[in-house]
Amino acid sequence: MPKLKTHRGAAKRFKKTASGKFKRAKAFKSHILTKKRPGRKRGLAQSTTVSSADIRRVREMLPYA
Repeated sequence: MPKLKTHRGAAKRFKKTASGKFKRAKAFKSHILTKKRPGRKRGLAQSTTVSSADIRRVREMLPYA
């Protein structure tokens, strides 16, 4: 069986936690920030976990994570 390739784009976006879940950044924090309230921007700066519906896809892209 050949070695599996890691999806390099996914490797830059997701990190595995100690419990086996995947951390990700939240969307909508890159531009057009003047109309967004400060509390909303602070919330978007926090990281969150990948949803259970997407875990399988992320795991396939990161076989050695």
